[in-house]
Amino acid sequence: MTRDVIVLTPTPPDRATLLAGLFAGGPDLRVDTAAESAVTQLCAPDGRPLVAIEASALVRVPAEVRRLLGVDTEGPVWWTEARASTAVPEAYALARSFAGRLATVLGGTVWPGGTVTTDVVPLRTDITAVPVPDTGIPAVDVLTPRALVVMQDRPVVPLSTWLADALRHAADGDRALQLVTPPASRLTLPLRTALRGLPHRWVVRDERQGLYDGLSGVRLRWSGGIFGPDLDERGAAILVEPFREPVAGVVRQLVLQARTRHHPDAELLLGGALEAVFRRLTGAAPRGWGTAEPAGNPWSRRQLTELARARAPRPTLLTVVGAGALATVRVLRTREGVEEDVTVVVGDTSTAGEESGARDGSGAGAGSDAVGPDAVEGVARELHARHGLVSLLASYRSGRADLTVPARFEAPPVPVRLLVPEDSARGGAGIPASVRLGAGTGAARLYRLGDGSDAVAAWRALERLTGEGGASGGAGTGPGAGRSRG
Repeated sequence: MTRDVIVLTPTPPDRATLLAGLFAGGPDLRVDTAAESAVTQLCAPDGRPLVAIEASALVRVPAEVRRLLGVDTEGPVWWTEARASTAVPEAYALARSFAGRLATVLGGTVWPGGTVTTDVVPLRTDITAVPVPDTGIPAVDVLTPRALVVMQDRPVVPLSTWLADALRHAADGDRALQLVTPPASRLTLPLRTALRGLPHRWVVRDERQGLYDGLSGVRLRWSGGIFGPDLDERGAAILVEPFREPVAGVVRQLVLQARTRHHPDAELLLGGALEAVFRRLTGAAPRGWGTAEPAGNPWSRRQLTELARARAPRPTLLTVVGAGALATVRVLRTREGVEEDVTVVVGDTSTAGEESGARDGSGAGAGSDAVGPDAVEGVARELHARHGLVSLLASYRSGRADLTVPARFEAPPVPVRLLVPEDSARGGAGIPASVRLGAGTGAARLYRLGDGSDAVAAWRALERLTGEGGASGGAGTGPGAGRSRG
C-alpha cells in the first residue's frame, strides 16, 4: 500500500528546489521520469521506484484544499503530491523529507501534519530482497491481466489525477480498477461515480473482517488476479457486519441528474445548465472545476468549453465544486448535437442528524425549501426553457454532510421528479400527476413522484413510467443509486 504526502506552497517549486528535495535520499539514489515526464520518480540504485512525484498543480480554489485535506489556506497554493511505496520502509520517510525540503524553502505546509523533516534518509533495506512492481503505471501497485489494483491510505480518497490516469489505463486494457483502502477511508462522490459498476471495485481491507466491498458490504477474496465475491457453501454472497453499522450525522441530499443538448455552433458556451442549478440550489455559481480532484480552476464556462472542444470527439469528464454541492459532468459530441450529462449532489444541512429513516430512505422528506420539490420544479422549468433540457431525474437520499461516501450501508435514493420528452410521456391509470413544459416538438412532461417521504410509492410510480415501453430519457440512476452489488 502506498502512502501519500502532499506539500502546499505559495509558489511553484523550481528545478533547483525540486532537485534539493530529491536529494533527500542522498546522491546514491536515481531520478527517473514517467507518464511522459509528468511524474518524477526517486529510485533505488537498481532502478526500482521508491517515491513518485507528480508535477505541481495550481489550486486556485482554497475551499478544495479544506474539502480534501482539512487544511485551511488563505489563497491559491501549488499542490505537489508524492506517493511512497510501502515495499521499502524508508520510502515514506523519503517522501516526507522531500516534502519538508520544499516547504522549508518555499514556506509551505506538509500534509499529513506532524514534524517536518529535511534529513537525509539513508537506504538501509536490502533492496535485492524486495520484489519489483512491474506495472509501468505510477499509480498502480499491482497489475494483472484482469485488474489494476491501487492501494490508498488516506482519510478522504479523491478522484486524483493518479486515479484518473489509472482509470484510463484500465479502460484501454479492458481491465478492472480496484481500489484498496483501510475501513476508515471515505470516497469523494466523483471517485464513487467513477467506480460505479462492475468490474471496478472499492475493496476495504479490515484486519478483523478481512476483505469486503465498500459499496455493497459483500465479503471478497483474491482469485485469478482480481478481487471477487467470497461465496458461502450455497453460492450466496456474505455480508460483513461492519457494513451494517449506521452512519452518524447524516443529512438529506438532493441528487439531480440532467441531460441537456445543444446545437454545435461556434458561439456555444457549455456549463450554463450546471451554473443555473448551482445558483438555484446553493445561491451561488460553482466555485471551481477540473478534470480531477482537487478541482482547482476557478469557475469559467469559456475555459470549460475550450477544453471540451479541444478534446472532441472524445468525451470530456469534469468535476465541479461549489458551496455544499458537488457535480460530475460528461460532455459528449453525438449525432444530435453536443450533450452534457450532469449529476449534481446538494447537501441539505437543515436535516443534519436525522438518522431515523436513513436506513430505508423514509427519512428523506420534503425538508427545507432550498432543495425541496418546488425548488426542483423551478430548476426543471428553467433548464427546459433556457438550456436545452432533454431529461431529468431528481431524488433524495441520506448521506454525510460533507458529501463523502463511507464504507457503510446507505439506502437507495427516493425519486421525486422525472422529466421526459413529451413524445415519450405515458398516461393512463396509475400514472402519477404531471405538468407539461413548453410547446411543439420541444415540449416535455414533468412527473411528480412524491415528496420523498414514501420510498415504496415513489419507486412504484417510477417503475410504471420507465417499464418496457417507458422512457427515462437517459437520466440514469447515478451516484445516489442503490449500494447493493455482488
